[in-house]
Amino acid sequence: MGITEKFRVGIVGCGAIFPMHAQSLAHTEHAVIAAVCDSKEERAKAAADAYHCRYYTDYKDMIDSADLHAVHICTPHYLHAPMAVYAAGAKKHVMTEKPMSIDYGDAVAMVNAAREHGVCLGVIFQNHYNPGSVLIKETLQSGALGRVISGRITVAWNRDDAYYSESDWKGTWEKEGGGVIINQAIHTLDLMRWFADSGVDYVDASIHNRMHGGIEVEDCAEGIIAFKNGVTAAFYCNNYSAYDAPVALELYCEKGVANIDGDCGTVTFHDGGTLTADTDADLAAGYGAAMKDYWGVSHVKQIKNFYEALSKGVPPDITGDYAAETQKMIAAVYRSGKTGKRVALD
Repeated sequence: MGITEKFRVGIVGCGAIFPMHAQSLAHTEHAVIAAVCDSKEERAKAAADAYHCRYYTDYKDMIDSADLHAVHICTPHYLHAPMAVYAAGAKKHVMTEKPMSIDYGDAVAMVNAAREHGVCLGVIFQNHYNPGSVLIKETLQSGALGRVISGRITVAWNRDDAYYSESDWKGTWEKEGGGVIINQAIHTLDLMRWFADSGVDYVDASIHNRMHGGIEVEDCAEGIIAFKNGVTAAFYCNNYSAYDAPVALELYCEKGVANIDGDCGTVTFHDGGTLTADTDADLAAGYGAAMKDYWGVSHVKQIKNFYEALSKGVPPDITGDYAAETQKMIAAVYRSGKTGKRVALD
């Protein structure tokens, strides 16, 4: 590509999460939306009209004929892996929504396909870019907090029966891959892994369906994740609370305590000093009324990083290799929850 040429991007899936990608791309100087695709033609056409591009109803047709450099995948979970592997095989860079797959083996296949065909695979974990997350990560990296000793996570949200009954894929092991863990809590669990900065030693977890009789998957989970560097993290997650409470993440460290409350990050040192960083509220307006508060406003930051990295020929901040390790951890939570046994990881 020439220095001034933009990456031509196709987006597969024009549903709820589509605006977060489309609007982010519209504000990314290195990329342009060239095509969109959705199995529902009216939805694909509406998206194409909004972003002045071609539309397709078959993702393979779009990938094969639209002259793209990259593909964004915004489809149900079970479609992420096959679509990513197909796009990589066509030598297109790939940015997929979380989770990268519903099976760890599929995550590995995605990473291998990208490596084999010389393309970049990125996975959305936009909360890495929230100011509060950045503050805590940088403070940890500076050594100012000392060693992380333990962590705890609480995710208590609300997903009513209609959330599942109105979908043909949510609430199923085959298509969603799980419930509150893989769909809602994955972002916060991933942040814990990022902050711990270590491989996972073992997971000991329980999963239950306590309030949603019409679904197969869990609506409640709790347990412990033990990291190889000695950090232990307790977690409790459910999606039958009265409302979407701000997520809570705490790190107890040698020299202080770091907290995330919603999007706000706070570091309180044992000597009394404090640091705080809150959300970028000014970014929210660009996403329109379709944006959900719990998504945050950092998609644009990650997507900009992805294309800036591609333009420089370097890996983005969040690679497929990184995301596969989070997927491995999530898979271990499910394996432990289903078997009732502690699951050790390599």
